Amino acid sequence: MPRYDENDIESYDRPRRRTRPRTKDRPAYDDAVAGRVVTVDRGRYTTLVDGHLVTAMKSRPLGRKGVVVGDEVRLVGDVTGDDGSLARIVSVDERRTVLRRTADDDDPVERVIVANAEQLVIVAALADPEPRPRLIDRALVAAYDAGLTPLLCVTKADLADPETLLSVYRPLGVPYVVTQRGDDLTEVRERLHDRVSVLVGHSGVGKSTLVNALVPGSDRAIGHVNAVTGRGRQTSTSVLMLALPDGGWIVDTPGIRSFGLAHVEPATLIHAFPDLAELTGPCPRGCTHGEGAPECGLDEAVAEGRTEAARVDSFRRLLASRESSDY
Repeated sequence: MPRYDENDIESYDRPRRRTRPRTKDRPAYDDAVAGRVVTVDRGRYTTLVDGHLVTAMKSRPLGRKGVVVGDEVRLVGDVTGDDGSLARIVSVDERRTVLRRTADDDDPVERVIVANAEQLVIVAALADPEPRPRLIDRALVAAYDAGLTPLLCVTKADLADPETLLSVYRPLGVPYVVTQRGDDLTEVRERLHDRVSVLVGHSGVGKSTLVNALVPGSDRAIGHVNAVTGRGRQTSTSVLMLALPDGGWIVDTPGIRSFGLAHVEPATLIHAFPDLAELTGPCPRGCTHGEGAPECGLDEAVAEGRTEAARVDSFRRLLASRESSDY
């Protein structure tokens, strides 16, 4: 299998030979202007500069440094945005957050999906297609690892009772919104207001329908669910950042069938739950805090009534999802 597929921007960064600079004096780029990358297409970066879109390429001094949607960059050259114009990205500001995944659990190559996001919106349908809790668990792990606030967005509530799914995540304190076709999206808009939110979910869950309702005129293609396999057909093929009319941004991503977590260290997951982390003081060195871990402080806390067993069980389910490829 190739190291990258057609959706990975790294596949368009060819290694270059004989690129040693001819001089040690590098340009200062004092006249560079600030921009934000809103989409990437085959080595061309669409950036928002002073309210208008500018097409740019990555400058050679950046080398193999990746540029992804959400990156805050500095550009030089033609930043008018006119047809045929082309600017150059000469620097990438330090990222505040990075959402990444691997294609599979044994894949050592990390794919950076979005930079500088604040919230991960996990879109899951209640039916047509059926919800996939294992994939939701893995997305939650990725959100906690990246320092993003998770939000579970449940769609198609007109087809099934949402309580069955919500009860699984309530012990973790995961915030949620429930929607259905033609429903009022006021609560969703309030959750997204003035924040940079990334939408993830497998194909067919209604993610593109939600984006079209939140951003009129975005015209994201809507797919259908295969009646035999129960899986949706991927319609979005690129990551796209869109401005919300009332403030904030949403980043629409292609439907995912897997969410590899090879980059996540299981021991760090506990720090996303400060109340549980405080209970691990008595744990022996190297404790994984997982099910069956000997002398784990979490078991002691549950036995003494200092925390709820359901919350510890839910945390351990997330921890186990990191180890299992069954999703």
